[in-house]
Amino acid sequence: MELYPGGDFEKLIQQDQIVCIYISGKECGVCGAVKPKIEKLLEDFPQVRSWYADLDENPEIAGQYSVFSIPALLLFVQGRETVRYARYFSIDEVRSSIQRYYSLLELDSLR
Repeated sequence: MELYPGGDFEKLIQQDQIVCIYISGKECGVCGAVKPKIEKLLEDFPQVRSWYADLDENPEIAGQYSVFSIPALLLFVQGRETVRYARYFSIDEVRSSIQRYYSLLELDSLR
């Protein structure tokens, strides 16, 4: 998972078929615990581009994407937000969502 470099997130989202954005804060204990699990999960989906955004450093992201609680995970498929998880979610739910779109876009064959 790459750290959000700043700038226009929309351009980053448009560059790949599936983009996962993990949004959290430094003071959020749950965020810190979930992040390594998400990173591990994403290893199974090499075609998914993933970004990590810290709201303490990039507060504008909360407004831009209407994020009201953290951790938040936003999944964009072909440039459109398709799935959103916030605060309480299971890693299995995230895996299932990514697998569904991964299969629909036939990205499995690109592994």
